Amino acid sequence: MRTVRATAAAVTAVIGAGAAAVAAGRLASAAALRTPPGGPLPTEPRLTVHATADGQVSLTRDLAALRPGRYGLAGDGFHAVVGPVQSGTPHTADTVVRRLERVTYGTPEPGDRAWLTPNLYVGDPGTALGLDHTDLDILGELGPLPAWFVPGDRDTWVIAVHGLGTTREHTMNLMEALHRHRFPVLAPAHRGDPDAPRPPDGLNHLGETEWRDLDAALHHAVSSGARQVVLYGWSIGATMALRAAARSGVRARVAGLILDSPVLNWEATLRALAAAGRTPGPLLPLAVRAAQGRTGLYGDRRPGAVHLDRVAVPTQIFHGPDDTVAPWRFSRRLAADHPNTITLHTVTDAPHAAMWNADPDTYEEALRRFLTPLM
Repeated sequence: MRTVRATAAAVTAVIGAGAAAVAAGRLASAAALRTPPGGPLPTEPRLTVHATADGQVSLTRDLAALRPGRYGLAGDGFHAVVGPVQSGTPHTADTVVRRLERVTYGTPEPGDRAWLTPNLYVGDPGTALGLDHTDLDILGELGPLPAWFVPGDRDTWVIAVHGLGTTREHTMNLMEALHRHRFPVLAPAHRGDPDAPRPPDGLNHLGETEWRDLDAALHHAVSSGARQVVLYGWSIGATMALRAAARSGVRARVAGLILDSPVLNWEATLRALAAAGRTPGPLLPLAVRAAQGRTGLYGDRRPGAVHLDRVAVPTQIFHGPDDTVAPWRFSRRLAADHPNTITLHTVTDAPHAAMWNADPDTYEEALRRFLTPLM
């Protein structure tokens, strides 16, 4: 009898531990799939503002603070734009001084916590860039989707869609360049964004269901006079662009794809987000399985498979090895497998969805070369 009791107790303990592990995996998957739009990704370190001066801001010394290029600096109640590191400026050993280009709103004060974001602009194309635009509502699968439309002379439209941790404000980084080349630009929100419908389960599906909102924007563009469309996506917005180009009923109108930091392997991205949120390594496989069960994110099990073979259009990828959210190796593999379709522009020292921020001039020249045949 003692042996039976001991065995029963051991089984109960194992079942209890298993249930606890499953619950922990579920919590980890939920945290990774509930990345708020406009908030920092868990991979992005928090920096302390140490001091501000005329045209300068001193931040915690960190690899993130040393990145080249221009970034938004966001915190509780403020947003600013910072430029390159000021290497000749005196500073302490534990700080970095960057150029403070402007303060958009609020005031960064010493002691404030902040993070770098690819979003340089706040507001809308009129207030932030001085561009004429129209506010639209596009009817999506779950309800109306707010969108900006910036008119242009061409009948090739660009539909720009943001990704993880950002809002459609992120698309304004490239809106001036696209407008300069006279492309009409449509920048829609998608489910889960501010003022857009909430997904039924409250979770981000990493583009696997969100692509249908981009499809609604694609139908809107075609019905509004676009002869052809270039889909421009960052992060999961790039995943959405791939899905729409492969599955949309008007996919024949898609003339090209621009993919910045594309999420090509959702498991790798989920693991990265969960690990950055301090999920212990042994629980990461459970987080992946929990995400599969909650969202249906099974897909093609081949590493990096995104069915690009169904999309016979020119494709430009901007990506780099320092992206810890969407591994660069999948973009390299995809480009190597489709040398006649895909051009890969590699950017170093840039985090997820910030390839333009690291080197805007070189990025925009590569973009111009890609778009010229599509004008």
